[in-house]
Amino acid sequence: MPDLEVAIDPHSGFCFGVVYAIAMAEEILDEQGYLYCLGDIVHNDEEVKRLQRKGLRIISQGELRNLYNEKVLIRAHGEPPATYQLALQNNLELIDASCPVVLKLQNRIKNSFDKEEQIYIYGKHGHAEVIGLLGQTSNKAIVFQDLEELKLEELPKRLTLYSQTTKSTDQFYRIKKAMEEAGIEVNANDTICRQVSNRDKELREFAGRYNKIIFVSGTKSSNGKVLYGVCKDRNPNTYFVSGPADLQAAWFEEGDTVGICGATSTPLWLMESVKETIERI
Repeated sequence: MPDLEVAIDPHSGFCFGVVYAIAMAEEILDEQGYLYCLGDIVHNDEEVKRLQRKGLRIISQGELRNLYNEKVLIRAHGEPPATYQLALQNNLELIDASCPVVLKLQNRIKNSFDKEEQIYIYGKHGHAEVIGLLGQTSNKAIVFQDLEELKLEELPKRLTLYSQTTKSTDQFYRIKKAMEEAGIEVNANDTICRQVSNRDKELREFAGRYNKIIFVSGTKSSNGKVLYGVCKDRNPNTYFVSGPADLQAAWFEEGDTVGICGATSTPLWLMESVKETIERI
């Protein structure tokens, strides 16, 4: 299609926490040819495959228990205290690439727990970051993905509210308001990463400038699901793809203007590959 105009959102792509983790991994991979990583280094399958080709070895918590005398990367999502204790037992050198924003949140939750506060965490069940946060409370905090999971009338009259760093700011404050309207005293801690939350506005503006939007993200990315919803809300002609193979020629018409954007876990090289594929359709 010769008249197709395609552009990549300059604000999309890796957040600084992911950039930091990948840079640390690549430096060690260049030095020793391999590196263990506890869980996917980023929630993007294509980027994980690229790093695996360079020697990154993804392991689970179960596999970590049987690993000794090696270097292991802690990804940006952070880890619970038990992981650090196991590393000491197994003589593992942890390459800690935990995001500073996540580490700060872990410390705040630990302080609240030490004060015996009733802690509620707005986050995704089973998410790597949330597991690390729960670990700060000996797994005693309550995690919920949406308000419907909670019975407001059964909640304590005073509680401390935190959020996973990549959740929606608007939804966090809606939850706080609903709790307060139910007569609950809420010590609310807005711990959402502003580099992530500020993308809502930027993406709305970007999605409104094109008649078609291609959103590129891994299917495991919580942030990707949220930001895709932002684009879809602003522009109904928004399509979700994990990579170039998901593109369909039927989506495009001659004369279209196409905007490409992605999650904080989406590498620029992948969005560029999607752009090149669209231009060949």
